[in-house]
Amino acid sequence: MALESKSNPIEEEHQDEGDDVEEEIHHDEDELARNPSAPPDYEFFDITTTVDPSYIISLIRKLIPIDSVTSDSRGVNGSDDGGRGDTNQTAEENEDECEKMDVVNDGSRGGEDKDTCRGLAGDEVWEEHGCVLWDLAASRTHAELMVQNLVLEVLMANLMVSQSSRVTEICLGIIGNLACHEAPMKHIVSANGLISTIVDQLFSDDTQCLAEACRLLTLGLQGSECCTWAEAVQSEHILCRIIWIAENTLNPQLLEKSLGLVLAILESQKEASCTFIPSLMKLGIPSLLINLLDFEMSRLTEERVPERYSVLDVILRAIEALSILDGHSQEICSSKKLLQLVCDLIKLPDKAEVYWTTLSLISIANHMLCGW
Repeated sequence: MALESKSNPIEEEHQDEGDDVEEEIHHDEDELARNPSAPPDYEFFDITTTVDPSYIISLIRKLIPIDSVTSDSRGVNGSDDGGRGDTNQTAEENEDECEKMDVVNDGSRGGEDKDTCRGLAGDEVWEEHGCVLWDLAASRTHAELMVQNLVLEVLMANLMVSQSSRVTEICLGIIGNLACHEAPMKHIVSANGLISTIVDQLFSDDTQCLAEACRLLTLGLQGSECCTWAEAVQSEHILCRIIWIAENTLNPQLLEKSLGLVLAILESQKEASCTFIPSLMKLGIPSLLINLLDFEMSRLTEERVPERYSVLDVILRAIEALSILDGHSQEICSSKKLLQLVCDLIKLPDKAEVYWTTLSLISIANHMLCGW
């Protein structure tokens, strides 16, 4: 009879602890590598690549929601006869492949384990294909190919029917990278109902979706089509939501993105900004910026967290932008609390770690002294 091996409880405990640490490390790495990067700021040149256009088109097809396969996929399929090298793929095969990647058929809640597993697998496959397109959209050549092959229509269909926050985030991320290029941006603006659908995402409860929506709207307001984007966010209802997000979020990334959107509004072209600056003032944007600066200063004096430097930077840039607005600068320039905060920040060492912070401080102090 074989002898039973006795396990050592101490060794098992250490092994479990090691596994927990390893899982935590992998989780942190996954979070850092969660999303593709956006194109570098103001770099709109083409990126040399060997990616086959038929492969990109096949990825677009695989993102088509199952609910719209019969009505919408025909337009995408008609753009190119090639899949990922298989030029003889039939319509039935395309439909079968889309069914394997179902990410929006949430209406059938049968409760069977088999259906649940298939749905989860479909989500993962959709996300994988979506992230590839998100990454490829950083290239101008790829971005132009995508919009020519109806990627915007496919993404908008997903935004309208999907109940997955991750799917929504990826769709907004792809559109955000497309918006970095001039020609795709024109397609985005001309797509019927797309901008309003994007604005609707500001009412999501998901942090990452909100961050991508703010980033996308910021790009729109900074581009040549800013008037169209300004018109979409000029209502007091939308502006109130943007301010609410900035005032209530505890996530540094979302705070930076939402304040970046506020900054884009303040810095937008005169014909665009004049439509909603009065509403922002009415909603208390000066006091919001001062209170946020006060909070970041308290965090800065307690501990130096590099990831919050960018938040402090965008707050100061927004205050600077507000301080030079004709007819609207008096309220913020006459604030004694702001003057004290600026003086305290000037006295802090290591301000050079954030280049814009130093420049903004000089500009704010100058305008405040002129106002006093």
